[in-house]
Parts: sequence; structure tokens; C-alpha cells
Amino acid sequence: MSQPQQAGSIPVQVKGGVRSGKVVAGKVITGKVITGIVTSDKMQKTRAVEVTWLERHPKYGKFVRRYTSYKVHDEGEVSHEGDTVRICETRPLSKTKRWRLLEVVAKAKHGKLVLPAELSPELESAGLTFGPKAASPKSPGPQSAMGPASEEGSKP
Repeated sequence: MSQPQQAGSIPVQVKGGVRSGKVVAGKVITGKVITGIVTSDKMQKTRAVEVTWLERHPKYGKFVRRYTSYKVHDEGEVSHEGDTVRICETRPLSKTKRWRLLEVVAKAKHGKLVLPAELSPELESAGLTFGPKAASPKSPGPQSAMGPASEEGSKP
């Protein structure tokens, strides 16, 4: 009869002794747990997660935004670009992967991508244009109305 695990620090038996661990998303974690935003999901079972924090500048006292990008193992490929995720430290899984996905905290609001070509009829009906303006027939400019420039008055 074991008691249900509560969030907080609990003793965990690991190789070489006992270490304190945390229960996150129903799993016991013995390493660091951090939250970040997925910046790339173009690799198979790997995500790039950016973790940002504020740090006070030692001389000027202004808060400076710092960030670190981690390669994270996502076995089920459940996270996508823009999602907020919780990741934990793990053993080295590859040359650069040292983190594992625990859970997706918040999904990104992915809407349908609207291309400018799809918008152009709506913009034109509103009197707006997108991109280079349509070519109109050339109207005579001030020089063409007076005829070709004479060679006597032109500078070399």
C-alpha cells in the first residue's frame, strides 16, 4: 500500500545513493525541470526549445533578456512550433540532445496561413494594393512633351 505521490521533493533511489526528485506530470524527475517555447519541429523526434529569462545587468542595473536553445527529445512528436512545453534533464541521447519532453503546457494557436495571393481580390475591392503596382501605360513626362533633348544644352 503505497501512498499517492505528491508534488514536491521525494527521495528517489538512484545508482550511487538516494537523490531528491520531483513529481511532474506523473513522473519522478531527478534533474532540472524548465519551461520553454518550441522554436523548431522540423526534425524527427527532436524539438528545438528556447528558454528565456531576465537578468539584471551588473553595471547599469537594467534587466536584459537572455535565452538558451535546447535540443529536446519528443518521442511521440506531440509538440509543435510555438507550443509552451516543460522539459527535463536526462542522459545524453545524442551529440546535442540532453533534454526530454515532459508535457505540453499550452498549445500554440495555429490558424490557417493566408497567403498574399489569396488576399489580393479582397484588398483590391477595398481600394488597396499588395506588392508592385500594376503597370499602367506610360504618360508623357515633361521631357517627352518638349521633344528630345538637344545636344547643345546637354552636359557631357
